[in-house]
Amino acid sequence: MKLLGLFRHAKSDWDDMAKRDFDRGLNERGRKGAALMGDYIRKHGVKWDAIVASPAVRNRETMAAAMPDAKVSFDDRLYLASSDTILETIADHGGEGRSVLVSGHNPGMQDVLFDLVPHANENELFFEAARKFPTASFAVLELDIDKWSDLKPSVGRLVHFARPRDLDPELGPED
Repeated sequence: MKLLGLFRHAKSDWDDMAKRDFDRGLNERGRKGAALMGDYIRKHGVKWDAIVASPAVRNRETMAAAMPDAKVSFDDRLYLASSDTILETIADHGGEGRSVLVSGHNPGMQDVLFDLVPHANENELFFEAARKFPTASFAVLELDIDKWSDLKPSVGRLVHFARPRDLDPELGPED
């Protein structure tokens, strides 16, 4: 069995519309959410054997705030990646490790969840994450595989899901 963590980048800054999408950083709420979720992820208890992330500025800032001491591999393929590309990237970075944390963007992150969890394994956590996988959300899936190269659709079960608003109501949806 393998463990896969999905961590969506935190809330991005839309103040400067002249910036390319790739170059947008985090807003203040995003920095708070990233730091809060990073603390939560570290306390969750999984030692991540590999951490791989999109190189977009908002994702780099998310990882810097959330996991300042972690060794993160930034992979260009994860910028606005499809589920298939995300799964391929995970398999490439998994090596011999038991656990991989991937950080990226929607809709790809949520699509990974849809692809990995078969109908028979859907549960309340899945339905909550399927309804909305907001910025800085963190999910953990147990994967019924022995090697990362075996990663394919319908091999997972969602065992954990948390959003910034679950930890601090002020980080919930804006009215």
